[in-house]
Amino acid sequence: MKRALLNLSSLLVFLFFIIFLSPSFAQNNTTASNVLTVAIAGTQQLKLTSKIILGQEYSVQVNLPGHYSDTSKKFPVIYLLDSQWDFPLVSGIYGGQYYDGFMPEAIIVGITWGGENPNYGQLRARDFTPTNLGQGAQFGNAANFLTFIQQELTPFIEANYRVSKNNRTLMGSSLGGLFTLYALFKAPDFFQNYVLTSPATPWDQDVIYKIEQEYWDKNKTLPVRLYMATGDAEDVAIFNKWVNTVKGRKYTGLNLQTKVLENIGHSGTKPIGYTQGLQWVFKKTPVSLTATQLKPYVGTYLLDKEVLKIVIENNALVGIDAQNHKTVLAAETEKDFFVPGRFLFLHFQKDQANQVAGFQLEQFEGVTFAKKKE
Repeated sequence: MKRALLNLSSLLVFLFFIIFLSPSFAQNNTTASNVLTVAIAGTQQLKLTSKIILGQEYSVQVNLPGHYSDTSKKFPVIYLLDSQWDFPLVSGIYGGQYYDGFMPEAIIVGITWGGENPNYGQLRARDFTPTNLGQGAQFGNAANFLTFIQQELTPFIEANYRVSKNNRTLMGSSLGGLFTLYALFKAPDFFQNYVLTSPATPWDQDVIYKIEQEYWDKNKTLPVRLYMATGDAEDVAIFNKWVNTVKGRKYTGLNLQTKVLENIGHSGTKPIGYTQGLQWVFKKTPVSLTATQLKPYVGTYLLDKEVLKIVIENNALVGIDAQNHKTVLAAETEKDFFVPGRFLFLHFQKDQANQVAGFQLEQFEGVTFAKKKE
């Protein structure tokens, strides 16, 4: 009997450890005091009440770059529509694209609606559409919303953050993509870059075509970078109709890229489309340098204790490390070079005798200097 009780006691102790200390039990008994809100590092949330749109409160989310503390720098600014859904997404995309060297440090400004329990569906339909379909204030507020961005939001951002006033990007999808196109043709000089996916071009019997036509009648130039994408699970014919219209204009100064994304539906265009769109609008175009311009950089360099060589191959500078790995260097200027798809930048420097002294090597981990051997 005593042995049986001991066995029962051991079994109960065993069950205690299995049941009460198991991860599933601990998870089911987590108290609210242990639940913490996850915040995106380096971000802020502000409120702006518009005087243009009947006292509408907007929630503005700001993501600051890692080197924002450097007061000598100003940064490109990306204005993102529908940030109630896409601010975390675009913040993550930006981090990856910056790390890979596809884009510079930038400030992201997310725009959404504030107030108590905002109805995002109704509010975005109101602010993103250019016509009201005869249904009053429920639709057709795009003109006022664009004015809000131009006259209230942007001046506030530029007064309180160190942003470049001539490097603004607007991003939107679906109805947000429709509004992005509306802004493109109504205020083409305000933003320099436009990224949009799955634009709702059929809105109100293709009214965006009329808006584009009105612009075309007065302007044959459109000096912006524009990226547009849709998913192949959407109605690609609708997208291609719009793309062919824009391409057919042959606007002077327009840098256009369009994509049909494989195995992607309407909402899924944003992760891939926004990634490729940011790459496109911030893409560096290599300059072509002559052999005479490149020759002064040829030689052997000492980086800490590592020996690096710079040679010319196929009319381009090529870096060769101690393991004989080759890296082609694209020219950004006559003295600044980069490697596409990598956070790697070389800035050649000259001495007082106007001879190449070495280069500053900028990587994600920091900046070092490679001295040229005499």
